Formats: sequence, C-alpha cells, structure tokens
Amino acid sequence: MSSARFKVRLEPQGAIFDCAADQPLLLAGLAAGLALPWSCRNGTCRTCLSHLIEGRIEHSIPWPGLSAEEKAEGCILPCVACPRSDVTLQRA
Repeated sequence: MSSARFKVRLEPQGAIFDCAADQPLLLAGLAAGLALPWSCRNGTCRTCLSHLIEGRIEHSIPWPGLSAEEKAEGCILPCVACPRSDVTLQRA
C-alpha cells in the first residue's frame, strides 16, 4: 500500500495536499508548505489534535494520546495518522 496516494483536505481553510499511505498526515501537510501546529510528532502532546470529518486513517501506534471518548468522536492525531482513503480534517 505504500505507493498509494490520497488527497487530504483541511477545513475550514480548504487547503488540499497529497499524502502517501505510509506518511503521517502532519508530515505531508508540512511538506506541502502548510503551517500546522505540532510539537512531539509521536502521538503524546496532542498539539496537532484534529477531527476526522471524512475518510479513513490508521494510527501508527496502538493507542495514541486520545481518550476512548475522543476516538469515538472522531478525534485523531495527524502526527501518527496515515491515510487509508481521501480524508477531510478539521482542527479540534
């Protein structure tokens, strides 16, 4: 799946960038020149916390720094989330 590429849309600004299936969403956004908030890049600080509005992702660590309630509400951590389809995100 590593050769697959997906479109990522950030709301509310509407920025769109490409992300490889094996690349964290945060790194792809930074590489596209977007000023995205981040700190640890390992799923613990929660600086990049976002809502997954549409699409599918897979976190690269078993349980990133999210509560069960946050996960149920669609919260993700883009620093450790790789796309599994085109996705739309909104900052939390």
